[in-house]
Amino acid sequence: MSEPYTLEAAATQVLEACRAAGLRLALVEASTGGLTAASLASIPGASAVLERALVPYSNEAKEQLLGLSTSLLVAHGAVSAEVAQALAEAALARAPVDCALAETGIAGPGGGTAQKPVGLVFLALARRGAQTRVERHQFTGSRRQVQRATARAALALLGASLRG
Repeated sequence: MSEPYTLEAAATQVLEACRAAGLRLALVEASTGGLTAASLASIPGASAVLERALVPYSNEAKEQLLGLSTSLLVAHGAVSAEVAQALAEAALARAPVDCALAETGIAGPGGGTAQKPVGLVFLALARRGAQTRVERHQFTGSRRQVQRATARAALALLGASLRG
């Protein structure tokens, strides 16, 4: 099975599960440039599930579009569990959706440090009436490979949440 098929298959499964449950979804993609949203949107009928997607690359965009505080970004850095959680929760609070998934990471090839290496990604899933779930991942490979791995992990997190 090729990588593009895997991403498309995962997106199809998430859309089908959301449609069956009557759920609407918002995405915040701070390092993939909207790859997860594009994967979902490429499937006919996605508009029944995908309500909105944001790509706030800069800290200023995170502050202006989602209300994140400068102090949170300074204290933890844009690539952190705390910021991923805040992004997901802000999207959930601002959109007429049932769940919001956010990701933030370092796709590379530059930008990494010893504490936060290239390939470090945080995912957060916020659902109404549930505690926000945050995952930490460390992916390897090229920028494209890290972004695709991030999108697959985001879809897997959504799928797992929908299954229980």
